[in-house]
Amino acid sequence: MGYELVLLAAGQGRRMKASKNKILLHLLGKPVIEYALTTFVNDADCQHIVLVVEKKEKELIEAVLAQNEFAGKVPITVVIGGKERQDSVYNGLQHLKKQTGVVLIHDGARPFLEANLIKKLYQKARQINATIVGVPVKDTIKKVVEGKVDQTIPREELWQIQTPQAFQISFIQEVHERARQEGFFGTDDASLVEHYGHTVEVTEGSYMNIKLTTPDDLVIGEAILKMKERGN
Repeated sequence: MGYELVLLAAGQGRRMKASKNKILLHLLGKPVIEYALTTFVNDADCQHIVLVVEKKEKELIEAVLAQNEFAGKVPITVVIGGKERQDSVYNGLQHLKKQTGVVLIHDGARPFLEANLIKKLYQKARQINATIVGVPVKDTIKKVVEGKVDQTIPREELWQIQTPQAFQISFIQEVHERARQEGFFGTDDASLVEHYGHTVEVTEGSYMNIKLTTPDDLVIGEAILKMKERGN
């Protein structure tokens, strides 16, 4: 049956301090967005990709697609994103080809996800409404108020949540529609599901599945890619 994918590439990337969208920055000679696209188009379960982009960058993204012939492997629909991440996901969900089955939602700024993680997440998502990936927090986390420690939060209870996040299509469409009507915004799609009282299951991911957010992350990202190249 396979899954559909909403791949987000419309972020502003202000913290990257770059002159262009971070998904168009190059890592070892390739645009960041190309890495995630390559992983998904080579996954036999991926049936359709909705690529959500900034209006002003649509032609640049389409040029990347044309140069790499991604569209020849998996159908790709390019749509325009919204003001916030949640708006972009909403726009992407409107362009899915099916109303049943599974949709994965992934940040294009996470270029290092691996095929085995996608497969594990998809198999779990076929059985439940909502499942996400994450990793246990390694560091001690403290709540700080006005420069002073207010509380040390038990590390055993904390996970760093990543993407992809996977949902039954009709379920997440309904959740997004309700949040839109009520003006509720969450920092990820799972937070909308939680807000309305539904269960979200967690699948353990990988510490290498980082999101490129600041300039330091580009250095780490190149190191990850070089390590993978040596491994291959």
